[in-house]
Amino acid sequence: MAAYLATLNDAQRAAVEHGDEAGAGGLPGPLLVIAGAGSGKTSTLAHRVAHLVAHGADPHRILLLTFSRRAAQEMTRRVTRIAAGVPGAAAALAHGLAWAGTFHGVGARLLREYAPQIGLSPGFTISDREDAADLMNLVRHELGFSAKERRFPTRATCLAIYSRVVNTGAPLGEVLAQAFDWCAQWESELRALFRGYVEAKQAQQVLDYDDLLLYWAQMAAEPALAADLSGRFDHVLVDEYQDTNRLQAQILHALKPDGRGLTVVGDDAQAIYSFRGATVRNILDFPAQFDPPARRVTLERNYRSTQPILAASNAVIGLAAERFAKDLWSEKPSAQRPYLVTVADEAQQARYVVERVLEAREAGARLRQQAVLFRAAHHSATLEIELARRNIPFVKFGGLRFLDAAHVKDVLAVLRWAENPLDRVAGFRVVQLLPGVGPATAARLLDQVAACTGAWRVAQALAAFAPPPRAAGDWPAFVELMECIGAGGMGGAGNAPWPAGFELARRWYEPHLERQYEDAAVRHADLLQMESIAATYASRERFLTELTLDPPDATSGESGAPLLDEDYLILSTIHSAKGQEWRNVFVLNGVDGCIPSDLGTGSSEEIEEERRLLYVAMTRAKEDLHVVVPQRFYVYNQAAAGDRHVWASRTRFIPAPLLPLFEARAWPPAPVAAAPTPAGLAAAAQARIEIGARLRKMWD
Repeated sequence: MAAYLATLNDAQRAAVEHGDEAGAGGLPGPLLVIAGAGSGKTSTLAHRVAHLVAHGADPHRILLLTFSRRAAQEMTRRVTRIAAGVPGAAAALAHGLAWAGTFHGVGARLLREYAPQIGLSPGFTISDREDAADLMNLVRHELGFSAKERRFPTRATCLAIYSRVVNTGAPLGEVLAQAFDWCAQWESELRALFRGYVEAKQAQQVLDYDDLLLYWAQMAAEPALAADLSGRFDHVLVDEYQDTNRLQAQILHALKPDGRGLTVVGDDAQAIYSFRGATVRNILDFPAQFDPPARRVTLERNYRSTQPILAASNAVIGLAAERFAKDLWSEKPSAQRPYLVTVADEAQQARYVVERVLEAREAGARLRQQAVLFRAAHHSATLEIELARRNIPFVKFGGLRFLDAAHVKDVLAVLRWAENPLDRVAGFRVVQLLPGVGPATAARLLDQVAACTGAWRVAQALAAFAPPPRAAGDWPAFVELMECIGAGGMGGAGNAPWPAGFELARRWYEPHLERQYEDAAVRHADLLQMESIAATYASRERFLTELTLDPPDATSGESGAPLLDEDYLILSTIHSAKGQEWRNVFVLNGVDGCIPSDLGTGSSEEIEEERRLLYVAMTRAKEDLHVVVPQRFYVYNQAAAGDRHVWASRTRFIPAPLLPLFEARAWPPAPVAAAPTPAGLAAAAQARIEIGARLRKMWD
């Protein structure tokens, strides 16, 4: 056995060595690796890539697809480290993996290469969700839907409907009926809106996030292009396959129609992203899609949690209606079962969590080794108040994304418009940064830009445009900026090389930043941070593409991270916690209506996904797990009954037969009453007599 395989267990090694029998030059059949929570999935996939290279595979013909750029980078680092001691493999991987990245990132690269063949300009720009919503809103307004007598769906809702249709492949009417039934009356108008939205994107050479998959899938449907794409890669490996949508599965099958050279890794029990269009059917149906069926290897040894935590988690997911059977086990024995804690209400729940967190801290567990998980972001509101009262620092995941901050979007819009003068959304935002320029003036200028021809159309239009009086003083600097950084043809650059172009845009924007925001100093730090990020990219096009597809998590001013404390408690939605682990985990609101969510019980498929959410939350814990069950909630603003308490029942996912796997406790513990003495009984009787007499005397 090769030395680099010695650290793997038997199941991991079977997955890594799959296809060795095919011999040199042969491609292995399709492989599905069912990787249970904490079972060393990343290590197994990295070892498989290194093993393929060690056996002669060309790294330039390996496609590794992940769901974040950071995951791809970590996977590449691991592969390189594993291959370091393998003769021949280290040299082959000296420059890493040429094709390791996210579905959307790889899609963007391929689309730029094939752009002329599919009717795109290589200089197309990619809109983030906010910019896509802005363009949707422009089309919505132009079609007159914003002036309807009855309330038409908002731009965000329209984009969500459009995205769901694209990613699931379901008809518009079906999507409306299942997920947006309050919008069903607008089906014909939405169809016209989406047609106009697509036409606007094509006219402006703009792609949104979903287009990166949609265009790739459309390319794969063309026989000549499909053959060329498929011929580029011998091996295709996919991480987190349970999180793929219909388009992603369609792309994979087009790349590898017979499955040879295809490896997918995932866990059906952790499929929790249907709201993004992901479908658990992709992984459940994968083996039967090939003839002969794909080989299945199951990783069941867990390296994270104690055995009692795994026993309870196995039992919860074991009640699922359909799944790949597996029984996670660990060599970490413990006498401590997970806690199932009953509290009176949310206030008591918050106090219980805080006291246990502080108790664990005194016992040596840092705050950052502990996490509080919840189904929905608002479930932590009462806890956040209690943490603030007790002066306990915390970070809540799911805050403002870097690209959603207005000042960041402003500078990116300048760069996007310089990159693609036809990007009307970017231009509309940039022009209105100048004082005195409103929507009408901006629209006239953009019409003039569209009418110009040649490489320097923006600078040409700006120089010929008569600005409003209030903008006249800022206009020359604006024209000079666009001359320096403007597109020399689609995808080209002006006089300023990259990343000097970013610095020019940032310096031009600084006076407008100070004019618009009171906290300009904090926001300025974000721009300097973004400038340092920009310097790591070879071109403006690569920077804009990568930052849109995989942005930093939060801005410096909005991340929620304590600035003065090096230790802090983790608060997170269950969706954001996937892939993470902590020493101690608290799961809030383990009741029906929260887990499962009262909005997630409309179908058996939704209920099964809610079950998987609880399973994901439980399997984040390494040593201690607390599932907290409030008995009542205070409900506000109920028109029919007013503010009131409502009673709750324990989540249906932990039925009575599973209770022996938990340590049930009520909190706070009921005080033990002392047995009454004869003297005490006599004193109580005399007190009742005296109190009664005083109360009667009040009315004499």
